[in-house]
Amino acid sequence: MKKNVLLSLIVVLALGVLSGSVGAADPYKIGYSCNNFNDTFQTVIEGYAQTYAKEQGAEYVYADASEDVLKQQDQIKAFISEGVDALIVVPVDTSAMEPIITMAAEANIPLVFVNRTPFAGLTVEEIPANTYYVGSESIDAGIFQAQYLVELLGEDAEVGYTILVGMLSNEAAVARTEGNKQILDELAGYKLLAEKNGDWQRDQGMTITENWITAFGDELKAILSNNDEMALGAVEALEAAGIKENVIVMGVDLIDDAKVAIKEGRLDASVLQDGKGQGEGAVKVALAALAGENPDSLTAIPFVLVTPENIADYE
Repeated sequence: MKKNVLLSLIVVLALGVLSGSVGAADPYKIGYSCNNFNDTFQTVIEGYAQTYAKEQGAEYVYADASEDVLKQQDQIKAFISEGVDALIVVPVDTSAMEPIITMAAEANIPLVFVNRTPFAGLTVEEIPANTYYVGSESIDAGIFQAQYLVELLGEDAEVGYTILVGMLSNEAAVARTEGNKQILDELAGYKLLAEKNGDWQRDQGMTITENWITAFGDELKAILSNNDEMALGAVEALEAAGIKENVIVMGVDLIDDAKVAIKEGRLDASVLQDGKGQGEGAVKVALAALAGENPDSLTAIPFVLVTPENIADYE
C-alpha cells in the first residue's frame, strides 16, 4: 500500500514538473501612456506599438493622459501596481518627466519615451539607466519645411510667413519652430509675421489662420505648421477665403488626411514622421531591455520631406 502511494506521489510530481517545463513563460506586460489620443498622429504611433507588442506575444495595456501631467503620473503608478514589466510614455510635458523616471527606477522596470524626448540637450551618458528614447530629431522637421519654402520661392523673394505652433510644453513644438527660424532668419526677405500656439488641433489652426488673413492680407505668403492637423485647418480657412492658391502651407507627420490633401494639391508639403518606426521601435527597445540586451539609449527615426513630387512613394 505504501509502495503504491509513493508511486502515485512520484507520478503527480513528475506531471507537475513536466507541465511547468512545457508551458510558455508568462508574457511580458507593457503599459503605454499617451499624452492625448485626440492627436491623430499619436493614435498612429500607439496603433503600431500595440500591434507589434501583440505580435510578439506581449500583454499590452494603454491609457490616455488627455494632456494632464498629474493624470499621466497616476497612470504610471497604476501600471506599476498592475505589475507591468515595461513602460512606454509619450510625455504630456517633456520638462516634467522626473517623477515618472523616478517611479520606473524604483520599480526597476525599463522606461521608453517615444515621439517626445525629455532628454533634449543631454548627452547619452546623462540619460538615466534603464531609460530610453525612440523618436525623431524635431528640429529637422522645421529645417526641412523652411528649406523647401526657399526652394519654391527663392532666396531673394520677399515673403511674409507665419508659424502654427504646437503646445509649448512639448519639445517638438519648440524645436520645429526653431528649425524654421534657423533657416529663414538668415534670409533678409523672409519676414516672420506671427507665430501662434494652436495646441496641435485642426480647429485652432483654422481659427488662427482666419485671424491672420484679416491681419496680414496679401502680405501672407506662407504658413509653416508644427503638425498636419493645424496645417489642414489653415488650408480650410484659406480655401474659404478664396486665397489658398496665394499661400503655401506645410505640415508635419504625413497623416492620411495630409496625404490626400497633397495629392489634391491643397497642401504643399508635409514632413513624414515615421509612426510605424516609432511605435514598433519603442516596443522593440522595451523588449530588448527586458531580455537584457542593453539597447541604445537613443534610437533616431529620420524625417522625410514629402511633396507632390514624391507623394506616390508614400501611399
